[in-house]
Amino acid sequence: MTLLTQTVMVRANIDVDRMSAQQKVELADEIYIQQPNLLASILVLPRYGVDMLQLEVPIHVLLVAFQAMKHCGHAVPTISEDVQETCLQRLTATMQFTEGVPPDLVAQMITKSCVDHPERYLLAFVYGHLGEHDLLRVRTDAEKFLLLACLNLVECVAYVGGQLQAR
Repeated sequence: MTLLTQTVMVRANIDVDRMSAQQKVELADEIYIQQPNLLASILVLPRYGVDMLQLEVPIHVLLVAFQAMKHCGHAVPTISEDVQETCLQRLTATMQFTEGVPPDLVAQMITKSCVDHPERYLLAFVYGHLGEHDLLRVRTDAEKFLLLACLNLVECVAYVGGQLQAR
């Protein structure tokens, strides 16, 4: 079962889209307090070649994801660096698994993975937002790191969501 429902994701995206720059800064301050590791995983991206214009995309993803976590009705625990590392290892292993696989089979695998993903609405939002900004083709290392950071955010939310629902 998903932690961030379609309704929660839509509401969070609308909320963030309607925010002023000051309100977004205030939301970022909340993230700094409640999810500092998620914030750090985005703010470190310029060290990997992500320019300031591109950085706006993962920041928006983080703001929407955090707003959705606030609306979901559960107290989401702080995502630790260990959880981030575990999720990143799983994510990269999954991506490496598709290397050398025929493109049509990869497309089927991706579709099934997205449909069955525990946070499919957050995942759909992230893919949609990255696609709107032409960041899914991964033409540079900077785009690769940006994509990994955004997808790892989804995996981290799914991880803690699974823990919450197991209780």
